[in-house]
This record gives sequence, C-alpha cells and structure tokens, in this order.
Amino acid sequence: MTNHMIGKVLQGRYQIVQILDAGVFGQTYIAVDTEQPEQHKCVIKQLKVASSQPEYLKTQRLHFLSETETLKHLGKHEQIPKLIACFEEKQRFYLVQEFIEGHALTAELPIHQRLGYPWSESDVIELLHDVLGILEFVHSQGVIHCDIKPDNLIRRACDGKLVLIDFGAIQAIDVGTDAILPIDKFPVTSLGYIPPEQFIGQTQPNSDIYALGMIAIQALTGLSPLQLKIDPRSNEMIWRSEQISVSDRFAAILSQMIRHNYQARFQSTTEVLQALKQISTGNGQTQAVQLQGNVLLNSAKAEDNKHCKFPKSSPLAVGMKVGLVANSLAMGFGLYALINNSPVRSETDTLYKATKAYQAGDLEEAIALAKKIPSTSNVYPEAQATIAEWQNQWQTAAEKYLTAEKALHEGRWVDALNAASQVPDNLYWQTKTDKIVEQAKVKIEAQTHKLLTKAYQKASVKDFNTALAYLHQVPSESSANTLVQQKLAEYNQKKQVRAVFLLQQAYRQAAVSKFEAAIEFLQQIPKNTSVYATAQVKLIEYTHKQHLQAEAQKLAKSKMPSAAKIKEVINRSRTNINLQSFAPESDLQEVNTQLQTRL
Repeated sequence: MTNHMIGKVLQGRYQIVQILDAGVFGQTYIAVDTEQPEQHKCVIKQLKVASSQPEYLKTQRLHFLSETETLKHLGKHEQIPKLIACFEEKQRFYLVQEFIEGHALTAELPIHQRLGYPWSESDVIELLHDVLGILEFVHSQGVIHCDIKPDNLIRRACDGKLVLIDFGAIQAIDVGTDAILPIDKFPVTSLGYIPPEQFIGQTQPNSDIYALGMIAIQALTGLSPLQLKIDPRSNEMIWRSEQISVSDRFAAILSQMIRHNYQARFQSTTEVLQALKQISTGNGQTQAVQLQGNVLLNSAKAEDNKHCKFPKSSPLAVGMKVGLVANSLAMGFGLYALINNSPVRSETDTLYKATKAYQAGDLEEAIALAKKIPSTSNVYPEAQATIAEWQNQWQTAAEKYLTAEKALHEGRWVDALNAASQVPDNLYWQTKTDKIVEQAKVKIEAQTHKLLTKAYQKASVKDFNTALAYLHQVPSESSANTLVQQKLAEYNQKKQVRAVFLLQQAYRQAAVSKFEAAIEFLQQIPKNTSVYATAQVKLIEYTHKQHLQAEAQKLAKSKMPSAAKIKEVINRSRTNINLQSFAPESDLQEVNTQLQTRL
C-alpha cells in the first residue's frame, strides 16, 4: 500500500492521516474520526486479502467476524486497545481500534550490551508483573497473542502503564495443527522472540511466556535475542555472565521462561507470578558498576564518581565494568593500594584513567597516561605490562575488525561473525564490530528465509532431494537452526519413502510391459536412498527390454520376417537379459516390504 491512501476517507468517516506499518497480516494506518468533535485519532488495520474469489471471501468474512468478537472481549482489559468498529469496504476488511499515545518499549531497552542503561532486577520484575497481568487475561479468554515483542508493548503516556497491541497473529488456545508455518511468514522484528514450537505450528500459551522472558533478558543484558548464543548440547540460550548482576532465584525464573522445550517451561502466567512473589524485591539490585574481587577499584570508582555526572548506568560505566574485570591490572596493583594509600593511590588512579581512555578508543592517550607512572613506583611493572597488552590487543582488534568488515562487504556473513567473535574485549572495538555482527545476522536471517521458502516449495511438490539441498545451505548461526534440523530429518525420511514409492510404480508399469513409463519412474529415484542401487539395476534391465520390445514390434510389422532374424532377436534377448529375473509379482512384494519398513 502506497502513500495514495493519505487523506482517503473510509466508511465515510475515518480519514487516513499516516501510514504506520505494512506487516504480515495487513496494513496499519493512523486515522481521525471526522464525526467526533475533536477528531480523535484511531488505528485502522486493513487485513490482507489474497483473493477476490467469492468462496474465499465468504470464508474470510466468517473468520473476520469471529476474530472481531474476540478483539471486543480483549478490549475490555484496560491495557489492551479497545475495538471501536469493524467493517468491510470494496471487498476489504478493516478494524478500527483505540490509538494509544506513548512510545514502544523498544525505546527503553538497552540498545547495546555496553552502550545502554541495563535495567535493575527490580525494574525487570516490575515489567514482568505488568505484562504477565495482561497475558493472564488474554489466555483466560482462550487466546494466544503469538507476537510478544518490544514493538508491541506501548508505554502509555498518561499513566506509564504498558499496553499490549497488535493482536493480528492471535490463535485460539485449543486449535491443534500439524501445519508447518514458514519462517518467512514472521516479521523480521519478531525473530528471536518467537519460540521454537511456533515455527512448526504448535503454538502453546507459554509461547507468549517465552517471548516475554526474552524481553526481560534483553532489558538485563542489553543483548537482543539474536545476539545470544545457544548451547549446542541443550539448545538452551546462554545469557548469564559475571557482568550481569542478577540473583540466582531470578535467573532461574528467567531461564525457565525461555526453555527450548515448551514442556519444561512455566505452563501458565500464574506459575510465573507465583515464582516472582518468592523473590524479595529488596535483593538483587543491579549495581551500576561491579568490579568483583577488587577493593581498590571500587574505592577508586567511588572517588571518581564524586566528580562525574554520569547517569545511574552510563555507557562508559557499563564499558568499564567489562574492561576492568577482564584486565589483569585489577588483581595486579590492588594489593599495593591497600598497603600504601599514597602516592600509590595517585598512580593507580592514573592507570585507572588510562584504562578508561583505552576502553573509549584513545590508545595514544591511554599509553601516555600509563607512561607517566614513574619507574620507582610499585605500580610501574603492572603499567608496563598493561601497555604491552593494550598494544597487542589493539593490533589484533584492528586486524579482526578489518577481516570482519571485508567479509561483510563480500557477502560472507558467517566469516564476518567468526572474525568479529575474535575481537579482544575492548569497548571501542567491540562497539564497532557489533554493528557488523548485527548486519551479518540480519543478512543470515534473510538468507535463511529465502532458503527455507525454497525448501518448503520443493517439498510441497515432493522434490525432497532439492529441498534438502536448500536446507543444507542454511548457516548453523541462523536462529532457525533447530527448525532446519527438524526439517532435515523429516525430509530425509520422506525422500526414502518416496524413493520406494517410485520403485513400486516402476515395477507396476513394467508388469504390463510399459517399460518407457517404468524407466521414467526409476530416473526420478535420487542417490543416497535405500533403493537407488536396485533402481539402477532395474534401469538397465528395463532399457534392454524396451529395446527388445521395439525391435519385436518393428519385426512384426514387416511382411515376411525371416527365421534367421527371429532367431537373432531371441538370442540377443537371452544374452542381454536373464528372462527369469523378470518377476513382477516378486518385485512388488519386495517394494511393499520396504514400504512397511519405512512407514
């Protein structure tokens, strides 16, 4: 839908003033109600219609009316937009909903692991309570939202409460289906929040819990779901580290919310809320900077903070947490400062400031500061070792960054990720590299969508061999890797079964002397199947028989075939073909046995 919709009036009263989004389920606009004195804003959703055929429209109309009834009930909750109206115009279906003034939760989440403001544990718990309350109501209505993500949670301007929007993907809880839902049917912004079972059409109520858990982890870590690594043995997300200040109890709750297997997750919002009640909100507060095991650096940080005006958890503070914990100087010179407050304290402060400069990307300044420490100081050996380490790390980081950047420009997305993962722990370089990582992951996901779509299309016409070839091209770094592994197993099995079926069809055609048709079936049997070798033997046999059949027909058409010619044809057939090997009944029995084994 293009900008020609701006200014258009629907149903004689709703005037389009802004285009919001073109999603999987339709187009969204902001409109004003011209019949209202103050021309209140509202949101209009035009549902996507794939055909204008009468039967299709009749089915869609019934589905549309059913969904609007559901939305009416959901709108009774104060944190869900109210349904104002629904109508059909020119064979298109429209929903009119309450417009929520505010901003998406996306604007509040840390935009980067080290360049953001990670939430405290108590803030995240408050978020969970707020959204779980909404989901508890939604699920009680027999509905699963299916697209919980930061973009669909709006912080309402008037009261600061979160409002859950965009119920375009809702499903009834009691609907069971074995249909595979292609990954390209999901918006890119939803990837990472969608649990594994939803990709294969087995959505559960706790699929929404998984998505909410991923949002909570993003708030704590500053990492989007696609940035998290997956344990290859358990398929579970690896999200907790020393840099994340969170209590063990709360961490356990979050981990259970995002279990790969939905049966291992919390089964309802009530269970999650009960678990959260057991946590004391006074414990587990996230510290702005936590330098573990180092009394000196905590003291130096406190002194430094007297003169700075950073927010509670500024990008620099978060970066320092990463850089200093990893740096060996933390343990190296801490002891000296405890023994001697001065002048070592001043020298350690200098090295601390040098470290901040290094993390901020100013290597020359960092080295210059570190070199100011006199050779007579007890901190001097540590300063010299740190300078050498910084220089080596900087060179390595620059090389790996350039390698990653080159790989990205050349379309080698996986190589870009591998090079980026080898960048040393430096805030400046990792910030630069993270941009490459984000771009590479987006490209990998887009590539995955295309490959999966092609695989589904080939599988739909029973070309499992080509479908498998497409699946093997999907990078293991893709978020759909689990789905790919499932489809590989499924299509391999179906390829074997189809191969046996094709062999059976060939036998049946040969049994009635239709050797040309039999050969066509045999030629469709792919390699790496259990009956491929048998098919090749039969292919030779049926080809010879086809030739023999053609010669016999040609001979029969001649007026007076000589006895010598007939004898020649018979002898050739005995030489080339073991006539006793052609036993259609035995062949078919063999195939039936293989089919039973496969199925």
